[in-house]
Amino acid sequence: MILIYKSPTADTRTCDFTKVSKETLLESSRQHINDVVRGLHYFSEVLGEAAAIHDYDKILDIDGFHHDFQTGFKETKWWDNHRKLNRHHLNIADGIRDDVNLIDVLDYITDCVMAGIARSGSVYDITLPNEVIQKAFANTVELLKRQVGVAE
Repeated sequence: MILIYKSPTADTRTCDFTKVSKETLLESSRQHINDVVRGLHYFSEVLGEAAAIHDYDKILDIDGFHHDFQTGFKETKWWDNHRKLNRHHLNIADGIRDDVNLIDVLDYITDCVMAGIARSGSVYDITLPNEVIQKAFANTVELLKRQVGVAE
């Protein structure tokens, strides 16, 4: 949980700005900057968690992965389960979660770039439908909001 404190004096929309001293504005600004830093650190932690589990089932179920791989993915038991376990296959409809977020988008981009460069020396065009990006954006806002508590 990220605990922040009320700070109505740093925005002209939430206070009588004619009565806010320079010292109060400075303190409110410092508080806001610290709150943003803490929010970004939260995202950094969540990205780290995504990195730690990226494609972990390729290792844990190497037999299943190898089996599907050997068929050229004509058999897809492992591959179908892989998309259920991993959040970053956003180029396939059943890989997009209802709670898709920008962490998933960054994981997807990173996966495609790293795989493309390592395997063929280039990255194929990667795109996402606008509605997926908008949903990821909105869900990321909600993800952060759920982490924030306000104290008086």
